[in-house]
Parts: sequence; C-alpha cells; structure tokens
Amino acid sequence: MRNIDKILEHITVNEEIAKKFFEIEAGILSVGSFRDLFETLLQLIEEKFSIPHVWITMVRENDVSHLMEALESSHVLRERLNVVKRKVFLKLINEKGSPVLVNEDLKPFYALLPKNQKYFAKSLAVVPITLDGEVIGSLNLGDFSESRFQPDMDTFFLSELAVKISICLSNVTSRERLTFLATRDPLTGLLNRREMETMLDREFSRAVRYGTPLAVLFIDCDEFKTVNDTYGHDCGDTLLKYLAEQIRAMIRKDDLAFRYAGDEFVVVLPNQTSKQALKVSERLQRYFEKNPLKFQESRIPISISCGMASTRDPDIKNPEALLKKADERLYEVKNKKESRYA
Repeated sequence: MRNIDKILEHITVNEEIAKKFFEIEAGILSVGSFRDLFETLLQLIEEKFSIPHVWITMVRENDVSHLMEALESSHVLRERLNVVKRKVFLKLINEKGSPVLVNEDLKPFYALLPKNQKYFAKSLAVVPITLDGEVIGSLNLGDFSESRFQPDMDTFFLSELAVKISICLSNVTSRERLTFLATRDPLTGLLNRREMETMLDREFSRAVRYGTPLAVLFIDCDEFKTVNDTYGHDCGDTLLKYLAEQIRAMIRKDDLAFRYAGDEFVVVLPNQTSKQALKVSERLQRYFEKNPLKFQESRIPISISCGMASTRDPDIKNPEALLKKADERLYEVKNKKESRYA
C-alpha cells in the first residue's frame, strides 16, 4: 500500500507541475513581441513556482540584435539580462542542449548572472533557448534550496518549456521582422521617417504635458555627393551605415535616432535642454573628425553639420515647427561653411 500511495502522490505532484507549465505555455503563446514574451515568461515562472531568481542569459555572437534591443529597452529585463561570450556559455551546457541542473560547484555558472546582481542560490536550472535551431541563450532558475534542482532529476517539463519558448520565439521573430521592415530604414537599420513623425509627436506631447524639455538635432553629412562621386555608391552606403552606427552608439538609451532622407539624420533628445543638445552635437562632430571611415585602402574624412532646436525656443507650438526650426538652423550652419570656403 505504501508503494501505491507513493506512486499516487508522485502522479498528483506531476499533474500539478504539468498544469502549471501548461498555464505558462498558454500565457506566452499569444504574446506578440520579444519584450512581452520574456517579461511574461519570467513573471509566470516566479508566480507559478515561487522561484526567487529567474533571469535570461543571451549569447553575444548571434544575429539577434533586434531581439537584444527589445530586451534592453525593458526596465524589468534590463536588471535580469546578461550577455556572455559563446565559448563561455557552451562550457556550461551539454552538447544536446538539454536543461542542466546543478547544486554543487556553482562558481562557473556565476558567468550567467546579470551584472551587479549577487544571487545566493544553492541550486540552478539552466534551460537553453534556441531560435531556428541555434542556441542563443538560456532561461535560468535559481533557488536557495540545494534540493530544488538536483542533477538526477527528470527535466522533461523544462525541456518541453524550452520547445514552447523556441516556437514562440520563431512566431514573434516573424512578426517582429515585418514590423522591423515597416519601421526601419533598410540600409542603416535606424527608425525611418514615418516612425520619426509618430515618435516626435509622442515626445512633444509628453514634454508639453510634464513641462520637460525636448530637443531635436538635424544632422547632415558634408560633401556626401563628393564621396559618392569619388569612391562610388558602395562607399557612400558604407559611410551612411557608419554614421548611423556611431550616432546610435553615442546617444543615450532614451534618445531616438532616425534616418530622415539621403544623408540626413534626426536625433530626438527627450529631457534635454538646448545646452545639452549642443554638447551632443559637438561630441558627434569631434568624433567623426577624429575617426575617418576606413573603406578598402582609403581613409575617408568625415564632417557633419548639425542644426538644433528645442521646445523652449520661442514660437515652437507643435512638433512640425520644432523639426522645421532644426532644419533651418542646419542649413544656416551649412551656408556659413560654404561661404567660408568660397
């Protein structure tokens, strides 16, 4: 009778676990974005299983920059995300890519922990996440009890969850790619002009509502036509991509960069005054002056002009006027440069 009771107890426990995993799977299958998928996943795992530490690790060497951008934009995930080198990650998972349970010698697994986070877990479950058949990271669970995740435990449910996450990622990737194509400039990857109009309107309304400053930079690449004529359009395209990469890298996470048209870019700077925006433009100009584009055997000098406007400027009543003022000031700057060298 004792054996039968144990079997029945084991079946009941498994049924309860299966029910919780089913609820998690149901919760993530309908999610339509990377950000919502991982936020929902972490929240449900914590809620259903009372696990104190749940976080995501991503492998650095992956073509999932759009996924990383989505994760890093989330305040929730920013504190629960770590990016590691592929060789570091692969040392910690098995060749089959199945879940790893560990409750001894945890030190090597500290590499998976989010930066500046100190967890005092006594046992861990590392569940590899795949996208299109490639391991891109892991879902990690940590508990204060050594017995929570033991190496000899059955990982069936965790493996099933990994499969469901993979399916969700593939579905979300398809949706996100469509959104990406609709909202991004195909050459530089920056947000396009249509998105700029939408987001500038949003940020302008927010600045008016809360009485906070908002600045806009209009940026133009000097002598871009000369580069195209001298070195060819491939060089011109490379230059535009280089400009976009550096602009994006040198602004804050809350700032927004757009390709407006041709060799023109717009940067929207929420909560920044004219003085702060001027410093951003000066920093960008200095960087490009000191760091020419390396193209094949040539080093292409780069000079940019910037026009700046702020919601604190007189007569700025709407986002269109803000953008127009920055555009006007850009061409004032360019005309001064041209007259100087005429």
